[in-house]
Amino acid sequence: MPKKKLTGIIVSDKMQKTVVVSVERFKEHPKYKRRFKVHKKYKAHDENKEYKMGDKVVIEETKPISKDKNWKVVGKV
Repeated sequence: MPKKKLTGIIVSDKMQKTVVVSVERFKEHPKYKRRFKVHKKYKAHDENKEYKMGDKVVIEETKPISKDKNWKVVGKV
């Protein structure tokens, strides 16, 4: 099974080797069919601390690295 990839913007880079990425997607209301934005934050592994706040990045699913870190940063968009 292929690994999931998501695109988002880094909202925090204050931790060591970890960045917080905010991923935005559109959802549709089941009854009214109106589309709206939904945001979710993911903690992603950044080994060399090369990505900064505001960068648009691609994250990829990995095996668990810590309690709530299951993603790693693959590259910049």
